[in-house]
Amino acid sequence: MRIWLDGGLQDIESARVSVFDHGLTVGDGIFETVKAVDGRPFALTRHLDRLTRSARGLGLPDPDLDEVRRACAAVLDANPMPLGRLRITYTGGHGPLGSDRGEHGPTLVIALGETKRRPDSTAAITVPWTRNERGALTGLKTTSYAENVVALSRAHGQGASEALFANTVGRLCEGTGSNVFVVLDGELHTPPLASGCLAGITRALTVEWTGAKETDLPLDVLERAEEIFLTSTLRDVQAVHRVDDRELPGAPGPVTAKAMRIFDERAGNDLDP
Repeated sequence: MRIWLDGGLQDIESARVSVFDHGLTVGDGIFETVKAVDGRPFALTRHLDRLTRSARGLGLPDPDLDEVRRACAAVLDANPMPLGRLRITYTGGHGPLGSDRGEHGPTLVIALGETKRRPDSTAAITVPWTRNERGALTGLKTTSYAENVVALSRAHGQGASEALFANTVGRLCEGTGSNVFVVLDGELHTPPLASGCLAGITRALTVEWTGAKETDLPLDVLERAEEIFLTSTLRDVQAVHRVDDRELPGAPGPVTAKAMRIFDERAGNDLDP
């Protein structure tokens, strides 16, 4: 396995990032996960646009997107696989042990791991912790991911692949690494960005391609929604057949199945929509 680290390809066994890198010591970094199909990245332009927005939100220098594109292509060429998870990580770089940044400049790492197509449906749980819709990191895809690790571990312990959060005012927000859609009276809805959820790339494409409405929703909508599905880079559109103790038989339902079909067709026709 070959990865890109600060300017060139390196063997994974020899590649090293400083133990004083701010991404490790205080989570001062951002990342993107990009789906790669037969060595070609999906929606890379949108992912790089969000990478830049996240960098500006953290006060990091804008990443050199030409370098990132070259690095992605080099890593994909060096590691051929049918379906991959391309991870772009960009951190504050070498710095002190405290929260102040150093002056060494950012670290850029691009790595690729093989993955498999997700099942058509999955189970999810709700968790008692909340997303802060007014926090400094709201809407940024940062490496400060520990609360997602904790929530996802709880989900796995209950036989689910995702944990869903409300925000601080009890409105439906998002999953640890996904956005959530619900069907009410046959219509498709997803929480607005004001809820504190991440502006997911797959979420945005699904809204554009299906006409889903962005709607402020209470968390208990999950108890009455006719259908529920998740979207993310590696899930694409994935039906939910159970939330907590509530079963949704027949998932994917008709609205979800249509959304899955539309997404597959549109994504298959344009790798950089």
